[in-house]
Amino acid sequence: MALAGKHTFGSIGDTRVTFVEKKIDENRKNFLKKLLEHNGLEVVIQEEKRKTEEDPQLYTVAVTDMVFNPTIWVFERKLKTLDGRKVTQDYWNQKTDDTNPHYWNYAN
Repeated sequence: MALAGKHTFGSIGDTRVTFVEKKIDENRKNFLKKLLEHNGLEVVIQEEKRKTEEDPQLYTVAVTDMVFNPTIWVFERKLKTLDGRKVTQDYWNQKTDDTNPHYWNYAN
């Protein structure tokens, strides 16, 4: 799921949450859970209902911070990787482990 500017929120069980991504596979769920918890956010995960047993299990990932917006946090460089680098859009989308280039060049 690409970053989108829309802030979506609701409930998982009795917990009010901000949805991060919906209908994602287990690999993506694990990546987001690790990254978000590393950044001090409480993560809530919900298994999506499957139509048949053969369908892959999908998940919804959310956080309890009601003002969290993934797009804003990525582009304002508020999220850190597990080794302390700033998260970029490509890192968030798991296209690369490289956190360069930076979006703004302050050297000019």
